[in-house]
Amino acid sequence: MKDQTLETIGRSAKRACIELASLPTKEKNDALAMIAQEIEINTDQILAANAKDMQVAAQANTPSALQDRLLLNPERLKAIVNDIQHVISLDDPIGSERNLRVLANGLTLCQRSTPLGVIGVIYEARPNVTVDIATLCLKTGNACILRGGKETLHSNIALIQVIHKALSKVGISDSAVQYLENTDRQLIADLLKLDTYIDMIIPRGGPQLQTMCKQQSTIPVIIGGFGISHIFVDDSAEITESVQVISNAKLHRPSACNSLDTLLVHEKIASQLLPTLQQTLSETVLFVVDKASANAMFNNENVRLAEQGDYDKEWLSNTLSIKVVSNIDAAIAHMHEHNASHSDSILTNNLQHAEQFLNQVNSAAVYVNASTRFTDGAQFGLGAEVAVSTQKLHARGPMGLEALTTYKWIGKGDYLIRT
Repeated sequence: MKDQTLETIGRSAKRACIELASLPTKEKNDALAMIAQEIEINTDQILAANAKDMQVAAQANTPSALQDRLLLNPERLKAIVNDIQHVISLDDPIGSERNLRVLANGLTLCQRSTPLGVIGVIYEARPNVTVDIATLCLKTGNACILRGGKETLHSNIALIQVIHKALSKVGISDSAVQYLENTDRQLIADLLKLDTYIDMIIPRGGPQLQTMCKQQSTIPVIIGGFGISHIFVDDSAEITESVQVISNAKLHRPSACNSLDTLLVHEKIASQLLPTLQQTLSETVLFVVDKASANAMFNNENVRLAEQGDYDKEWLSNTLSIKVVSNIDAAIAHMHEHNASHSDSILTNNLQHAEQFLNQVNSAAVYVNASTRFTDGAQFGLGAEVAVSTQKLHARGPMGLEALTTYKWIGKGDYLIRT
């Protein structure tokens, strides 16, 4: 797609939507199965392309968290294929009908699920997103226009070539999945104005990209993937079990958007919990703490006092902010002040506090006695995901098949007229 204009790309995507909208489920699933097969066949080529991106990233001293997101290996490719197989197994939402009713005048009405149309996705350092978006859009009859970052260009081009090969084998136009190879940032601004052809924009990246899309887009934007994730440890929580959950939320994959950023600890258990946590994690984690937390912890090189703005940072690394709070109300107040919108959890044995937390914390995913790392399309049984939406309109949390649909009203009569 390097030499085509955005206008041409948008027009061909719109035409592809017409073809996709009438494809039966079996044909869409056959296309997904062929993509999975081609990824397995072309594993060596995909990994070779990814190695080029990784080499450039290393030479540019790219942060380790971004390098982790960029990396593909046989295990991660196998996970991508497994996600495709899961999407195949899911029910096709397109064409399903709900709210069936017959009016007094004889008109039969229902809402029928339909594709959104053309989805534009702008993302950074995540080659797996290329496959996730393509497969979810194909399953729901949507066309997509993808624009990845320059840091993952070789990987994305290799994946798109595999996807196009698969689509060709099943007789679907490659205009259904298009990739913008031009890495000029001006292209993003131009894409955000292509409202004649694109029906929804999904940015998957840092706050700078999200803000740019919100401010400049003439197309509806789904904001997602960014937000400070918190765990509040209540005074009734089990210490040993809490340390295990905190460790998982922080270290299972620190570069993920649902990894733990800030730990809030009830003052009554800080002197018990924090030394145990520090002893468990001190070899791998830098603790950024308030004075009350520092007083409860060992004095060593893995602890530093928090500075202005630290509680507003999505660390995406082995850094953990900690703050001691007086009660659950103070914890919730802190979370509202510091962008709790993604994934947040309370560890407690107090049912009343658990319900208060669930009611008053308005993040996309809220947990009781569980790690924040569960906020994921595959973990939620949705297959892959196009994003984790942290806004309140249309979709929230991991966006799977249903989030890529809308509906139309279907009315049926017997040559019926309004009187």
